Amino acid sequence: MIIAHDLGTTGDKASLHHDDGRPVASVTVPYPARFAAGGVAEQDPHDWWGAVVSATRDLLERTGTAPSAVTGLVVSGQMMGAVLLDADGAPARPAIIWADTRAGAQQRRLESALGAEHAYRVLGHRLNPTYSIEKIMWVRDNEPNIWERVRRVCVAKDYIVLRLTGRLATDRSDASGTNAYDQQAGDWSDEVLAAAGLDRALFPEILDSTAIAGALTASAADALGLHTGVQVVMGGGDGPMAAVGSGVVAPEDGAYVCLGTSSWISFAAERPLLDPQMRTFTFDNVVPGGFVPTATMQAGGASVQWIAEALSPDPSRPETGRLTAEAAADVDTEDLYFLPYLLGERAPIWDPDARGAFIGLGRHHTRAHLMRAVLEGTAFNLLTCIHAFRESGARIDRIDAVGGGAQSDAYLAVLADVWGVPVRRRSIVEEANSLGAAVTGAVGLGLADFSAARALSEVTAEFTPDAARHAVYAERHARFTDAYTALAPWFAGRPR
Repeated sequence: MIIAHDLGTTGDKASLHHDDGRPVASVTVPYPARFAAGGVAEQDPHDWWGAVVSATRDLLERTGTAPSAVTGLVVSGQMMGAVLLDADGAPARPAIIWADTRAGAQQRRLESALGAEHAYRVLGHRLNPTYSIEKIMWVRDNEPNIWERVRRVCVAKDYIVLRLTGRLATDRSDASGTNAYDQQAGDWSDEVLAAAGLDRALFPEILDSTAIAGALTASAADALGLHTGVQVVMGGGDGPMAAVGSGVVAPEDGAYVCLGTSSWISFAAERPLLDPQMRTFTFDNVVPGGFVPTATMQAGGASVQWIAEALSPDPSRPETGRLTAEAAADVDTEDLYFLPYLLGERAPIWDPDARGAFIGLGRHHTRAHLMRAVLEGTAFNLLTCIHAFRESGARIDRIDAVGGGAQSDAYLAVLADVWGVPVRRRSIVEEANSLGAAVTGAVGLGLADFSAARALSEVTAEFTPDAARHAVYAERHARFTDAYTALAPWFAGRPR
């Protein structure tokens, strides 16, 4: 059997699978994140490890699985963060996660040295403070006492693999999300590292996602309740893993949307997709030799979670389902708009200074209007991303949905009407990342190939767009984009 871990923003989703990837059971162990003014977003890597230990033991106990039955373990994780390690391999400070936007000055320095368009062609991504290398530079520039202790850097999944095996490595999918990886060369970019003033020795070796990183160390096996014969497959970033968990392993499999804390639309491709306006980006796939063009917004599910907390009597127990149902019954928001930029924004506007805003509020608007405006705002933002893909030559005629938000009929119906294409729910939604990890682990262990993913998650519901509502939404989408354009100078000029 195989155990897969998915290190998300809110917790570790761990799952137990047969050796062909079929799921048996899953658990989630939560951990906190610290968000603060100024773009701060951090987590303690020790919390990740504690969750992995707890979830593994819980899976074994809950299912009655003998430790001897587990032959492989694989990890998926949140991307684009920065874990800074000292000489002993211990975190020198809390991890800076993907949502952190403090490194604007470092981004501008790289752009000045490299040129924004040249960097985009090399990296497959825009330079942006949400990426790892800018975060690493920020620590060097702002925390010299900590920086003098830093010897190596990695991302979330890599830290767990280090704790499991004693080996520090990364894979191509996560490397491609650092702003330090030459996507054509398939290696760290000496040009970018020179511009950043960072030593190549800081960065880990790069393996395929399907490579065996090593066996469990004695101490890791003891902590997890497993044995030292368990092989640890390198694994990959949560975006490409979600593609596999959605059954999207080749170009013919279409597109998918992941409706998690951040939300993204993506598909499999044989080569990177470069948008002339640099609105989208491309990760290396966990499928060796492949790529996943992607457009990620910072606060998709986070916007829905925020408004549900704000409107619920008890914010610690948000009534998301009931509020969404209320919003579904009120189709017309009467010219109320929501800009879903609570954490700044990546695709499509790439503006870390952007912030959330309700526009057009009237005395007659109710909480149902507010909730619906948030659902529509996230849909409008992702529609701009779909337009960008199509303008770059991609064909998107249906989209499969995974992630926590995919459980809501009302939300998927809104997405279908706004996007004008059928939106289909998969049978495995919240565990799509860990399912992708399990399949990747099975491939790495020589037990399956990636095509197995197509049969492990089925389509369970389809939401067809209403032509009349889509026509209205097309007009409202233009007003949504105009609203951000009008407010962008104000966002840029707000006090820091």
